[in-house]
Amino acid sequence: MHQTTRSRLTKKELFLRACRFEPVERIPVWIMRQAGRYLPEYQAVRAQHSFLEICKTPELAAEVSMQPFRVLDVDAIIVFSDILIVAEAMGMPLDVPDSGPVLSNPVRSAEAVRNLRDFDPEHDTKFIGDAIRAVRAEAGPDVPVIGFAAAPWTLACYMIEGRTRGDISVAKEMLRTEPALVHALLKRIARATAAYLQMQIAAGAAVIQLFDTWAGELTQQQYEEFELPATQMVLQSLATTSGNESVPKILFAKCSGHFLESLPKSGAEVISVDWLTDLAHARGQFGRRVALQGNVDPHILLGSESDTQQAARDAVQKTGGMGHILNLGHGILPRTPVANAKAFVQAGQTAPIMAPAQIGSPD
Repeated sequence: MHQTTRSRLTKKELFLRACRFEPVERIPVWIMRQAGRYLPEYQAVRAQHSFLEICKTPELAAEVSMQPFRVLDVDAIIVFSDILIVAEAMGMPLDVPDSGPVLSNPVRSAEAVRNLRDFDPEHDTKFIGDAIRAVRAEAGPDVPVIGFAAAPWTLACYMIEGRTRGDISVAKEMLRTEPALVHALLKRIARATAAYLQMQIAAGAAVIQLFDTWAGELTQQQYEEFELPATQMVLQSLATTSGNESVPKILFAKCSGHFLESLPKSGAEVISVDWLTDLAHARGQFGRRVALQGNVDPHILLGSESDTQQAARDAVQKTGGMGHILNLGHGILPRTPVANAKAFVQAGQTAPIMAPAQIGSPD
């Protein structure tokens, strides 16, 4: 084992090498929802502006995107936005009150699917690209910016339900009773999402992540029949349009342990897993076919700094540190002490990692 506190690689080189399962001197670390309510700096901005105003004002989005980089020294900056921006651009009115997002006119018929717009990302969601460019201008070329979108099934759930606080029963019933309609909706979403992410890459995103929050509601058969082809459609389009240097793609599919083996079929180079999936098990199942991201339970960060640090080190130990981006198994919780977030990042960045030869050969 060896330990290092300072990498000779830039943060961007380190992150991209980890995505590609190449040797690294230390593990890269970032935190899902790292720009948000646990930070006093974010709360100060939010007190003056609505959530959607921040998302749609590039200088505000760039400011809150940069905050965790300045405060925590994370190894990547994810652009501040919301997964429902695509649904709004497709023609669904969006409101985000404190009680949670609301999409008017839920999509529950073939006519509603036909009425969805094929939008121009460079025009209708230009603010996202402008925010990415602003982040890159401030952070410089040595820090990776992560662009993102919802995976097709997850966005479909929100579009069908209109709003959801944990209940997607209408979407699941439609999956059973009107499978052709769901397929049609997923295809429309996949096409729009691909163009949306291509715009983010053109603006300078070095990595792309798909968030599949509701993946765990599907059986393996349903995932392979409905969500997997739509996800493949998105990710394959990025592989063929991102230029000479391929942009790594991360897939986070929450509660997907019951069909873990299906996820690498998506075309993602990195599979992000929640805390219910054991990292050592995932590494054993995937070998070196794909890298891993995750997966510390966000609730641990509500406890002591020492417990937080130990959880970070334990996660790194389970993968050996190679082909691994340390992260939480879901978004950081609003009540998380900033000191614990710092402890998590620092513990990961200084955790011992194995020499490449100890990791094993590719499958």
